Amino acid sequence: MDSQSIATAAYIVASLLFILSLAGLSKHETARNGIIFGIAGMTIALIATFIAVADVADTTSVVLLVLAIAIGASIGLWRARIVEMTGMPELIALLHSFVGLAAVLVGWNGYLEHKPFALQSLENIHNAEVFIGVFIGAVTFTGSIIAYLKLSARMKSAPLVLPGKNWINLGALALFVVLTIAFVINPNIYLLIAVTVVALALGLHLVASIGGGDMPVVVSMLNSYSGWAAAASGFLLDNDLLIVTGALVGSSGAYLSYIMCQAMNRSFISVIAGGFGIAAPASADTDYGEHREITAEDTAELLINATSVIITPGYGMAVAQAQYPVADLVRKLRDRGVEVRFGIHPVAGRLPGHMNVLLAEAKVPYDIVLEMDEVNDDFTDTSVVLVIGANDTVNPAAADDPTSPIAGMPVLHVWEAHDVVVFKRSMAAGYAGVQNPLFFRDNSQMLFGDAKDKVEQIIRAL
Repeated sequence: MDSQSIATAAYIVASLLFILSLAGLSKHETARNGIIFGIAGMTIALIATFIAVADVADTTSVVLLVLAIAIGASIGLWRARIVEMTGMPELIALLHSFVGLAAVLVGWNGYLEHKPFALQSLENIHNAEVFIGVFIGAVTFTGSIIAYLKLSARMKSAPLVLPGKNWINLGALALFVVLTIAFVINPNIYLLIAVTVVALALGLHLVASIGGGDMPVVVSMLNSYSGWAAAASGFLLDNDLLIVTGALVGSSGAYLSYIMCQAMNRSFISVIAGGFGIAAPASADTDYGEHREITAEDTAELLINATSVIITPGYGMAVAQAQYPVADLVRKLRDRGVEVRFGIHPVAGRLPGHMNVLLAEAKVPYDIVLEMDEVNDDFTDTSVVLVIGANDTVNPAAADDPTSPIAGMPVLHVWEAHDVVVFKRSMAAGYAGVQNPLFFRDNSQMLFGDAKDKVEQIIRAL
């Protein structure tokens, strides 16, 4: 059996392992196996690619390939070891940019270095693949860079609103269609340069126009874009594994984005078109009155007398690394006979599943970690709600104020509980930049300080 046949067989096995990986990652209980399947699939794919290249390439090419794998593996291991869970969203956005840049480079290489096809129709198909691959890759590249800058607070999370924003996006898409047709008819490097520039600008504008409240959806959509960019590269390189893997990532990312758009009451079509960066008119500054503060000792007293408690975590819990003392608090309350559950908003944190991973890491039982729809009707019968680092996902303005930038977004109805204790460092607005009237309600009290320290104080008071 020649090296090409071995590589093809290995790619089929790797594709199956990637499918098993996605299936495993769909549940908490099987997530670890899903990760193992993914690692195994990528290992097999890398080995098979190396064998296939080594069989036909010269020594210099083999050395360059080994060097590229070594550099990539070293950077990947280094970043994986030092990244905090709070830094995962921006790291993923940055990784998406690499996929987009790779697709652009593969597309340019496909134009500059390819053997002429015998049939003109095949030549036209190849040119279309080059053009589309470069466009998707360039949009993914700059869009992911902007997402990284916003998520890492190196750039303001407020949306960029240019005059005629939607017309700019639609105009760029229309120009892409025209340029594609022109390139298929008469391929030349000037058209390829033009579409690269247009796509880079479009990717930048699409994501820069999106406000902080919608960034979790952006990360998911960029994930989908990176998948289609990989699939486009697969067609250009005649690599079945890249096509299959790219299609898996692209379709699963798009479906996840659709689910998240439903959870946030956003239009899926407008997300794809980049129109969801336009916020509703901001409401005027409102005087909500004075907030009330509470101590850790008084919070412990509330919890001791409670019959049921719901904890709604957010990004602030991740920043404070408070999941471990929170898990300890849960165990102590359950030992006292208090019913404790978690309410997880679909976009809690800045990445889908962020809170679930943190709680699983702290050994919180899966059966008490519930989704928003599973607990929203139970708040009226809840004694105490602990809002730990969440803000926009518990904001009643989403339900009550049609002028709010987050109007219509489904949120956790924590204000319906008997008592609400909000863990925050200050009265600052959340990532979406919206004030939260929950903080000023009669049944709400603020517990200021580092979430981890405050939870530990509550445990000591218990």
